[in-house]
Amino acid sequence: MQIAQREFIRGLHNLRPEHKGCVATIGSFDGVHLGHQLILCQLIQIAREQNLPAVVIVFEPQPQEFFAGEKAPARLMRMREKLEAMWAVGIDKVLCLHFNHELRSLSADQFIDRVLVDGLAIKHLVVGDDFRFGCDRKGDFALLQRRGTELGFAVTDTHTLEIDGKRVSSTRIRHLLEAGNFVEAEKLLGKPYGIYGRVVYGKQLGRQLGVPTANVDLRRYRSPLHGVFAVTAIFKDGAQVQGVANVGVRPTVNGLKKPLLEVHLFNFSRDIYGAVIDVVFHHKLRDEQKFGSLDELKAQLQTDIMQAKVFFTN
Repeated sequence: MQIAQREFIRGLHNLRPEHKGCVATIGSFDGVHLGHQLILCQLIQIAREQNLPAVVIVFEPQPQEFFAGEKAPARLMRMREKLEAMWAVGIDKVLCLHFNHELRSLSADQFIDRVLVDGLAIKHLVVGDDFRFGCDRKGDFALLQRRGTELGFAVTDTHTLEIDGKRVSSTRIRHLLEAGNFVEAEKLLGKPYGIYGRVVYGKQLGRQLGVPTANVDLRRYRSPLHGVFAVTAIFKDGAQVQGVANVGVRPTVNGLKKPLLEVHLFNFSRDIYGAVIDVVFHHKLRDEQKFGSLDELKAQLQTDIMQAKVFFTN
């Protein structure tokens, strides 16, 4: 049997007969860090041994976002970034379930029956031994093993990765990013931390201040980063341009509810509206702050640019 081409399946209602029979795992996989990659490689290995597709089940919104709303932890990456990272590892299919009142009301047994058995007809499930699910919180590793024996699927525990004596986790990475520790965050992610998005039209304030910026809509209520940073923008054609970026809510100007990423690229004048860029963060210059006037803001922006250029020359 030849494994089908990679596929993003949105919702149980879009599952087809050809999607039945797979090796699957479940989780948020925010950041697709080295710990996640270890689990995904474990999943792929089992799938290849059984000549079945490797499937990841994720939720949108993430369960924490459903329950906590704007108070939920900031995402490390958007869904599109997550998909690209999973495709890069070798995952065949991603099933995205809409996490709503109906889904959160399913008991553990109902979730197994509707999603894992009726929906995907899984042959093998890979989850952590601390995995919990179902509105009754009765869904755990032991229940999955017992139901798997009854229904004909196997259950395997996931590998845990530790670096510097601590488990690699999205929470740990968020703390490192908040502290501006990009070197340690990179060790856990397996690559420098970046934010990927499309350049959108802004209010041209940066141009009025003599510092034109590319605005990237983060499409989230919270960002794991806040402040001003030395960055590199990477374009789809591989071109890389150094610059300085602000992630925040523009307190000096008008204030925003959702954070915005604004990037000023050095010695760059191309029109890039609509382009998709990956903004990689290297060094935190300062926190975002409110200035008494636009002249003060303009002077600080020139200082930021100078400090970023110093960083890149050292």
